[in-house]
Amino acid sequence: MCAARPELVRLRLARLPLLALGLASLGAGVWGGLLRLPVAVPTPGLAGGWLLWHGPLMVCCFLGTVIGLERAVGLQMWWPYGAPILTAAGALGLIGGAPGPAPVVLLTLGSAWYAAVAWRIVGIQAEKFTIIMAVGATAWTASNLLWLGGRAVFELVPWWVAFLGLTIIGERLDLGRFQKRPAWAVPVLLVILGVMAAGVGVTLVRPAAGERLLGAGLVLAAVWLARFDIARTTVRHPGQPRFMAVCLLAGYVWMAAAGAMLVAFAPLQAGLRYDAALHSFFLGFVFSMIFGHAPVIFPAVLVLPPFFTPAFYGHVVVLHAGLALRVVGDLAGWVPARQWGGAIGGVALALFLANTVRAVVRALTAPKPTARK
Repeated sequence: MCAARPELVRLRLARLPLLALGLASLGAGVWGGLLRLPVAVPTPGLAGGWLLWHGPLMVCCFLGTVIGLERAVGLQMWWPYGAPILTAAGALGLIGGAPGPAPVVLLTLGSAWYAAVAWRIVGIQAEKFTIIMAVGATAWTASNLLWLGGRAVFELVPWWVAFLGLTIIGERLDLGRFQKRPAWAVPVLLVILGVMAAGVGVTLVRPAAGERLLGAGLVLAAVWLARFDIARTTVRHPGQPRFMAVCLLAGYVWMAAAGAMLVAFAPLQAGLRYDAALHSFFLGFVFSMIFGHAPVIFPAVLVLPPFFTPAFYGHVVVLHAGLALRVVGDLAGWVPARQWGGAIGGVALALFLANTVRAVVRALTAPKPTARK
């Protein structure tokens, strides 16, 4: 046991900078989002860059880095770490205001590296869920290539939805693959994902039609997950299983809401309806998944036992309350509600970071059990 501790320390020290840069991207993205609402928060000297890259900081820099790091940890090989290293470097460039396309090039290389990792996993384990996640990784690479090619950020959003949606759906399919489902369930899901993928592609030539297809796919995927995900069972179990299930089921509601808004309001390029649809997906769905899985993912990255405390429900409740207020404000044109909802969402993410850091510190400083003689 004592001989293993220096190795654990080395692993933590090697992974911590990447995790820290990912979390710094989250902080910068949230700060920039609050300034854009606008909410009266201090304006640092680098705020101009944060305002410009709010979406990329949240998706490519924070989520891309953390997902790439998680995958590298799971594979237990050195070369997959190239993906989070490159995206973390791109994040540092965006936050620091690096001139020219260098940060975007780094993010593109990082996403391509991550796609190579994802397809390598398919080579090791050619299952439906690994292929779904690899297609999602490829969509992320495609979005960054479009970005390099001069496409506007709003044109990248459908590709980001595919990246994160397929990644999460693939993981849920993996975790529930030993469930007893009707023989038709997974084939139906594959058709739904095909509708989503077709919608993403169509947005390049007919944005409104593509967004409606994508939105329909999101609604159907949310219904499928709500019906067949293992969370329906684990929500009845106490402790961490229930917490994770609550986060997942709430996320599926927001996923359906985002899809319905895409169908109803396409094409969405800017404005309050755009804000409502995007934040329903990226905050309501994606961050629900992050909140639910964080007690497992962060310990895995930092080589700690899984941790959970009922205090985690705090940031979940605050997130959904703030997002509901924001979406109501967006759809009703009620600016104060939109601003307060955004501010409450920022508080939720701050609580999430505080609760997670506190849990990590407790795990690191907890007395080690001694072997009985």
